[in-house]
Amino acid sequence: MSATIRVVLADDHVFVRDGIKSLLENEANIEVVGEATDGLEALKIVATEQPDLLILDIRMPNLTGIEVVEKLRSQNNLVKIVMLSMHESEEYVLKSIKAGADGYLLKGSSKEEFLKAVHTVANGGKYFSGDISSILIGQLSNPGAAIAESKQSLDEDMMITKREKEILKLLLSGKGNKEIAEALDISKRTAEVHRFNLMKKLKVKNLMELSNKATEYSLL
Repeated sequence: MSATIRVVLADDHVFVRDGIKSLLENEANIEVVGEATDGLEALKIVATEQPDLLILDIRMPNLTGIEVVEKLRSQNNLVKIVMLSMHESEEYVLKSIKAGADGYLLKGSSKEEFLKAVHTVANGGKYFSGDISSILIGQLSNPGAAIAESKQSLDEDMMITKREKEILKLLLSGKGNKEIAEALDISKRTAEVHRFNLMKKLKVKNLMELSNKATEYSLL
């Protein structure tokens, strides 16, 4: 591998890509050589640029991140891949690893952890954030637990994370963004992002619909 780590970013949200790109390009030995807004574009850019590392969101148009990993590995493309996602569900984590991802990082990770993951994976290692590691340990200690056993009451793209469940509980208890931020020791902006993602994922527009959905699917 060259001294400079050549990176391709794939995420359908521009502000997410811009934030990651800014973070990476502040590092002397990292260069962002391409950006993709969906799975198909990610495949094309990887084929053209031959990067050292692909940072890949799970939920994207056309092809999901997991499908991109599967296609790259089926082509014997050995580019290093870090999945970057809001999802910490066991199903997403295990599917990503099975597909051939080298790392899995949550979007709420710190700058320090993010850069550590990039360098670790780019240099041939594996990296999974602390929360994800516990899932892997649980799977190793209980190998008979199949991915298929995960909840089926919700569509796959509606599965909520542990953090989103905490947000949901606070929202339904009448808490606002500021109160949620204080209760979970996070910034108000982070609370707003989690709330937005939760409501988007569950396809609801207001608290009444959210409450009905939570009751219907026994989310709490």
